[in-house]
Amino acid sequence: MNIEQLIQTAAVEAVTKLYGEVNPALVQIQKTRKEFSGDYTLVVFPLLKTSRKAPEATAVEIGEALKADCPMVTEYNVIKGFLNISLNPTFWGERFDDICADKSFGVAADSGKTVMIEYSSPNTNKPLHLGHIRNNLLGYSVAQILKAAGHNVIKVNLVNDRGIHICKSMIAWQQYGQGETPESSGMKGDHLVGKYYVEFDKHYKEQIKQLVAEGMSEDEAKKQAPIMRGAQEMLRKWEAKDAEVIALWEKMNGWVYEGFDVTYKALGVDFDKVYYESQTYLLGKSIVDEGLAKGVFFRKEDNSVWIDLTADGLDQKLLLRGDGTSVYMTQDLGTAFRRWEDNSLDEMIYVVGNEQNYHFEVLKLVLKKLGYDWSDNIYHLSYGMVELPEGKMKSREGTVVDADDLVAEMIGTARDMSAELGKLDGLTPEEQDQITAMIGLGALKYFILKVDPRKTMLFDPRESIDFNGNTGPFIQYTHARIKSVLRKAAEAGIDYSAAEQVELLAEEVELIKTLTEYPSIVASAAQNFAPSIVGAYVYELCKTFNSYYHDHSILREENASVRNFRLRLAEQVAGVVAKGMGLMGINVPDRM
Repeated sequence: MNIEQLIQTAAVEAVTKLYGEVNPALVQIQKTRKEFSGDYTLVVFPLLKTSRKAPEATAVEIGEALKADCPMVTEYNVIKGFLNISLNPTFWGERFDDICADKSFGVAADSGKTVMIEYSSPNTNKPLHLGHIRNNLLGYSVAQILKAAGHNVIKVNLVNDRGIHICKSMIAWQQYGQGETPESSGMKGDHLVGKYYVEFDKHYKEQIKQLVAEGMSEDEAKKQAPIMRGAQEMLRKWEAKDAEVIALWEKMNGWVYEGFDVTYKALGVDFDKVYYESQTYLLGKSIVDEGLAKGVFFRKEDNSVWIDLTADGLDQKLLLRGDGTSVYMTQDLGTAFRRWEDNSLDEMIYVVGNEQNYHFEVLKLVLKKLGYDWSDNIYHLSYGMVELPEGKMKSREGTVVDADDLVAEMIGTARDMSAELGKLDGLTPEEQDQITAMIGLGALKYFILKVDPRKTMLFDPRESIDFNGNTGPFIQYTHARIKSVLRKAAEAGIDYSAAEQVELLAEEVELIKTLTEYPSIVASAAQNFAPSIVGAYVYELCKTFNSYYHDHSILREENASVRNFRLRLAEQVAGVVAKGMGLMGINVPDRM
């Protein structure tokens, strides 16, 4: 039972004793706002029908009853219809002992619930970019948070390894590549294939321009451009299992996978399972056939298959092209079905940008109409785009911020700024490499994850690497500072493991209060799929500790009992900081 529940139970007993039986749902407890005195606040207004008294009178009577009958309540004050309750410092000391004794503090009991979360979902026609970074970091962090909330989590990647976009890179390489390979070019495989995706767009535009100059309309020119027709023919051959096309597809995808693996390792993300659209699109086609047989779908004159969702406030949605080739929706139907059949899921979360909101609305509705009731347990974790000061990114024009380049830039900037501030002094070259990588990636991850996922965000690399303010490096430095204090204590032979209770300062109570909130923060972040909730909490914890550390000596404290308690408190703060940052996929250094 958390503290809010303890107080609510006591308040329900007090209200029942004063006024008679009450619905516990009317007894609302919340944290006291910082500008008021108190730890927790009881909202009195819902109880006025029961008390039949004015708000202030009701609050005073409940406050007196709590003070008389509940040992943990020492003081109260009333602000209009709000009863602010202060708890006994001894109570907080006992809560601190509970935290110290709980080796799995912040990790909930097994919920028995299995959740699958899909993130990354790259196309094999280009390398990962800044937008993919937000997707990967968000997906991985939400997975870690859901695990801490007690769920069995399956992290999956769906690789978009087939379709017209893949054929665009393939046809461009075939026509203009002259046999270039990652080995001959010195390029990562995903970068090399992405180069030919850009090449396709360049030649496509040139061909359209030429056809328009010859008198063709622009719309017709887009359809008749030779390179586009070549890509479409290649897709038809691929679906017909043409040996030459399949061999080219396997070779170029192989280059991309090797490149992706390097990027995933650098970002510190991983997957439990990888699904490939090339392995699920046929199942999707069979589901479309099933929908046709049931009359859920219909076929148009050009042989294409559609579903009419106008009665549901949407529009008609294409499920299969006239030439029999599939679309994204086809393969998403197959993939969703396969996952539920194979894994006995309770919930499936798709981490996909908000430009796909409509797609997932349609996917859920189509599955529902096909009779798959588990579609109610599909959730689209929609996130906003990442923009740069220069504007939006476009893959086909080669104007994206490459993920590998960005990671390297972040680590380089972290090294420069750390050296400038003297934070690498006395470290070996190996330690410098390890810590600057930790700082650079920590800055990147925290800057992206501290923003509400639903919001579009502006990414500024240099702003993210700042040792002051709401940044990853500030939090990492706080952790390293605490670890330095604990090392010095160990070197001095100080054993604080069994530190006894001492009279708590107000600042120490505030730190303990903040620590006790960690499990509920994890639960809230899991419920809302929001790492930003964890980030805000860890930042506030670090701010509170730094203020305390500034005003109160730890190692130089003359009273041994007080010193040992403070060391133990600092140790618990460092532990929760490391846990919280770990939920965001961020490592924290022990020295810095």
